[in-house]
Amino acid sequence: MTRELLLEARDIVVIRGGTRVLDIASLVLHEKEVLSLIGPNGAGKSSLLLTLASLLRPSGGELRCRGELLVTKHSTDVYRRRMSMVFQEPLLFDTSVFDNVATGLRIRGMGRSEIRTLVGESLELFNILHLADRSARRLSGGEAQRVSLARAFAIKPELLLLDEPFSSLDPPTRLALTEDLDHILKQTGTAAIIATHDQMEALQLSDRMAVMNGGRIVQCASPVEVTHRPADEFVASFVGMENVLSGQVTAHDKEIVTVSIAGHPVKIVGMASAGDDVLFCIRPENITIETTDHGATTSARNVFQGLIGKITHLGAYHKVCLDCGFPLVTYLTSQAIDTLHLEEGKTVYASFKATAVHLIRSGS
Repeated sequence: MTRELLLEARDIVVIRGGTRVLDIASLVLHEKEVLSLIGPNGAGKSSLLLTLASLLRPSGGELRCRGELLVTKHSTDVYRRRMSMVFQEPLLFDTSVFDNVATGLRIRGMGRSEIRTLVGESLELFNILHLADRSARRLSGGEAQRVSLARAFAIKPELLLLDEPFSSLDPPTRLALTEDLDHILKQTGTAAIIATHDQMEALQLSDRMAVMNGGRIVQCASPVEVTHRPADEFVASFVGMENVLSGQVTAHDKEIVTVSIAGHPVKIVGMASAGDDVLFCIRPENITIETTDHGATTSARNVFQGLIGKITHLGAYHKVCLDCGFPLVTYLTSQAIDTLHLEEGKTVYASFKATAVHLIRSGS
């Protein structure tokens, strides 16, 4: 089902202190869609959110809401009344939780009865109805951010903008709030744009992800597309490819490309011509480790003998660094490490399918 276009930004340029901090050729958001802005610190995520909120005036370009160009004070005011924004810090008033959540409703001139109903519904959404009479000064960090979110949802916005809303919270609180927000966004059908540097948060919440670097959007696509078929080396590294290596195409037979990586031939499903310089990209979880060579029986086209250089425990998994004549990184569970009796210095066989590799032409 095609969703109507809610927000559209074209040729947005923002200059601050004489420096161009944003140069956005195009960004669109549809009804009920959740878009994440991801990228390193200084990529321009917050500046873009502030611009989309009409809190930062661009030097050039245009912003449209439901096709209407936001140029007059009236059109901008109407647009702002349709949206809510949540910041990293809750920014609560020194009043009760109820009064904080009611703020936007009172500004809109709603009556007491309607305010009481809408505030109650919003508090219940975030499981904080029991905190209604508590002072905002007596809340934990997670509770305060729930109040901030409840305040944003109380006005029933068409668009919600969130700037690193959970970055200051501890992991369990962050996880619980992310799960609740995901459920509430789907339940209410609220469109949202979320700026975050947490890829797991973006993957959980988003219909699409926009990767930013240097004030530009370098790729905007579904989470699967971005994480498995990155547009360039920067995106590949940022989304955790881990294995990004330079190579050259030596042969191309139908859909199978042979790429020389440090003198080792690698079979890849892709499109490139002999002599092309390319980047070989594969996610660590797509590499399998065995202690014996099953090259003749495995369905994987690529099998390489390697030496384990380092094993790093990272909580839910282990990061295993291999030297196969070229470096490879794979992730394994503790059970796999124990079952295979893996240790640093041990010889193993790494295998991966030709379809698991993503090929980027150098300079593309």
